[in-house]
Amino acid sequence: MSKKLWGGRFEKETDALVEKFTSSIEFDKKLYNQDIIGSMAHARMLAKTGIISKEDAALIINGLLEIKLEIEEGNFEFTSNLEDIHMHIENRLTEKIGPVAGKLHTARSRNDQVALDMHLYVKEKTAQVIKLLDNMCASLLKLSEKHADTLMPGYTHLQRAQPVTLGYHLKAYYYMFERDKERFLDAEKRSDIMPLGACALAGTTLPVDKEYTKELLGFSKIYENTMDAVSDRDFVIEFLSCASILMVHLSRISEEIILWTSSEFDFAELDDAFATGSSIMPQKKNPDVLELIRGKSGRVFGNLMAMLTVMKGLPLAYNRDMQEDKEALFDTAETICSCLEILPKVLLSMKFKKENMAKSVEDSFADATYYAEYLVKKGMPFRQAHEVVGKMVKYCIKKNKKLKDLSIMELKSFANAFESELNFDKATVVNNS
Repeated sequence: MSKKLWGGRFEKETDALVEKFTSSIEFDKKLYNQDIIGSMAHARMLAKTGIISKEDAALIINGLLEIKLEIEEGNFEFTSNLEDIHMHIENRLTEKIGPVAGKLHTARSRNDQVALDMHLYVKEKTAQVIKLLDNMCASLLKLSEKHADTLMPGYTHLQRAQPVTLGYHLKAYYYMFERDKERFLDAEKRSDIMPLGACALAGTTLPVDKEYTKELLGFSKIYENTMDAVSDRDFVIEFLSCASILMVHLSRISEEIILWTSSEFDFAELDDAFATGSSIMPQKKNPDVLELIRGKSGRVFGNLMAMLTVMKGLPLAYNRDMQEDKEALFDTAETICSCLEILPKVLLSMKFKKENMAKSVEDSFADATYYAEYLVKKGMPFRQAHEVVGKMVKYCIKKNKKLKDLSIMELKSFANAFESELNFDKATVVNNS
């Protein structure tokens, strides 16, 4: 069994169940790159300030680079005996370079070390999400322009309401995802703060140079309060919150496409490459990708609630409860990135059935508001115009007609303000630019 790096004051070996229960290596090994980057910067700072020699720093850094290569090539052994990624790397470094490895933890605690790793991870994932959102928005813009004149019914209460264009409908989602991008860009400011140097909670008497470390790691700011630095997970919660709102939008557009590709709507068809079949019904073409996106929203919302619950009752400063932040964060980051990678491909490969969409406008009295507004332009109060057109719709239903089929005599029987038959066409759709 490997010797614990914190075991100096303990007389007994850790119980095997405790080792298994407290171990986080199965998930925090994802942070190996961030941990090594932070450790190399820390070693350089220790050498710059004279806390350790330049020779020792070089030995440490070379050892860390070798460990990074071992992990990436699959030649590194992970074990629950060593709890977390920090202890794994330090233990392996000791095996490689001997007692000099123990100097790396000078002026540092696992508390500020893990906080640093988490900040670096959130910064990296935020940049990735923003890039994917750029692609999502570009895809929606491309589709919007392509279908700027494709007529379809707009809906309220999932009932046909007013005519719009498909381009205009899709543009609504473009603006949702633009706001998502703005949220992540703003949240990035809270992850761009360096906690290293806070140590366990109250800093160190050693002459560290936080500014130098900040510059090496590419942070914009340093935490002004060391207790805040090690106990802050607001930046994680904010990432999860932004992700949850994003998943609302991803789920909504997925739901719309699921409806549109159903036989009941028949507005669109999924490309075979992005649909699945049934094991028993040969005719089926299922929107499984979209259903999974819709379903994955639940796990992202759950991760946010889990993190809020973990943090709500913690006294300052660090508490082991905060180990629970990683699985929620990792799962959410991977979930939203996978959704954002696949959905644009689904959208751009879809075939929209323009004739069916246009026919739905004609069959649904979606042009009724146009008739009411015509009467308003002739001087009739809107409430009266609304009632008049409502009676016209009821008349058409009984006569199995559409509003555009009504003759001038029929129109005048409802209101003398009608001067000629009205021909509804795309020109009457609200400006959809």
